[in-house]
Amino acid sequence: MIKDPHATAAALLPLVGGPANVTSVAHCMTRLRLGLADRSRVDDGALRAVPGVLGVVEDGASYQVVLGPGVVGRVTAAFEALLAAGRIGTADDRADGDGRNGDGEDGGKTAGADDASVTPAVAPAVTPAAGTTVAPAADTADALARRGAELKARQKARNATPLKTVLRRVADIFVPLIPALIGCGIVAGIAGLLTNLRWLPGLTPALTALSSAFMALIAVFVGHNTAREFGGTPVLGGAVAAVVVYPGVAKVTAFGTALAPGQGGVLGALAAAVLGTYVEKWCRARLPGTLDVLLTPTLTVLVSGLLSLYVLMYAAGEVATAIGTAADWLLTTTGALAGLILGGLFLPLVMLGLHQALIPIHTTLIEQQGHTVLLPVLAMAGAGQVGAAAAVYVRLRHDTSLRTTIRSALPAGLLGVGEPLIYGVSLPLGRPFLTACVGGAAGGAFVGLFAMLGTEVGATAIGPSGWALFPLLAGGGWAVTAGVYGGGLLTGYAVGFLVTYFFGLPDGAGRPVCDPEKHEPRPADRPGPRPASPR
Repeated sequence: MIKDPHATAAALLPLVGGPANVTSVAHCMTRLRLGLADRSRVDDGALRAVPGVLGVVEDGASYQVVLGPGVVGRVTAAFEALLAAGRIGTADDRADGDGRNGDGEDGGKTAGADDASVTPAVAPAVTPAAGTTVAPAADTADALARRGAELKARQKARNATPLKTVLRRVADIFVPLIPALIGCGIVAGIAGLLTNLRWLPGLTPALTALSSAFMALIAVFVGHNTAREFGGTPVLGGAVAAVVVYPGVAKVTAFGTALAPGQGGVLGALAAAVLGTYVEKWCRARLPGTLDVLLTPTLTVLVSGLLSLYVLMYAAGEVATAIGTAADWLLTTTGALAGLILGGLFLPLVMLGLHQALIPIHTTLIEQQGHTVLLPVLAMAGAGQVGAAAAVYVRLRHDTSLRTTIRSALPAGLLGVGEPLIYGVSLPLGRPFLTACVGGAAGGAFVGLFAMLGTEVGATAIGPSGWALFPLLAGGGWAVTAGVYGGGLLTGYAVGFLVTYFFGLPDGAGRPVCDPEKHEPRPADRPGPRPASPR
């Protein structure tokens, strides 16, 4: 656990290349997300060793430091403050006319970089050994620079696949909305619970209004974030997307059918904002400055707005309906198999940070049906992870460092935040990550089986998982729904524990590194490898 977010931020900043190397800062529920100018300047090994850092993930242009829930927000605020202070200090140094600091020493200016009158320092002569040839220092530096550039280009090309780029952009649009989705979802769960219990009838309408207002206008926020992500003006993206939820669209007819407010939902808003961004860029590239200020916003709203009304809303509505139909068919027809696959593959998606790309699908299902049937199935992956971590805790009883990590990360895992356990426990050990996926698959199959039998389990909001999802469950009667979901969690815990305990660790992994009676290192010929470190 991180006790001092400022100290953690101060440790992270130089390890990611300093203020000049950081181009953007954001965070989600568990990760500090950084945009970097030069990936090669990051010291991965030292960064992973910083206390409180649970792991790192590189996803295209985003470098993500996993810190855990609650902690990441405080560290991000401290990181941004240090970043701003570092940039101000750099600007002050550059503004100093003679390039020197207050002590009269050189202020860090590289010889020959900006001033041709500065004489480069001469390296001391080194006498080569007999029969050897020493390459000039400049040639060696150039070779290293070329090699670094080639490695960077290969890494960038490997991560810049069209699918990864699209998923990263979708995640960047919706991740900032998660806090509001969680807050409104929990309020909606409280309102539903009070309604079912018939308590406080005068308060429940107010709670319903609070929880529903954001969902009614979520298209505007999606449009704002989409335009910002694609390089347009955010407020124009919000203005174009607002037409999706405007009540007056009921008077508009497209393809012989009257439109409905909210038709197409977040998918329609996303498409409208992307279109608006391209229209805006086209106008700004062709209109002179005197006309740009008037015509560009007008044409952006007019052209993209009309196309959204007469084409995109209808098309997005059809796609959204197809998503809902497919989700219902998937679970009611092939529920056990679908749950097995979805529950088993979700942890790798979380590991790669690609699970955020599912937010539009969950949001579409909530808009259509009032709940998403996919989230409870996917939540079983976290149950398998908890069971696997418990088995590691029991087997590796002599690894005090790993057991401490498990104790600190397990509460978050029970509440559905699996990244601390992924990066702190199962993934570094290797095999327990796979056995955790097996536990998630078993829990998903359990929930999917009951969906085939007619008991649908859904969630009225996204964000919470694990035990935190109980207040948000919907579908049939709450008691039956909660019983099925709870049974899935217990199945995931049990299978994840048993498979990890018997197959997830090498033979002898739980034995002490030294003989407890003699206090001597274990002989090399004694079976059983030393337990792996969590880092």
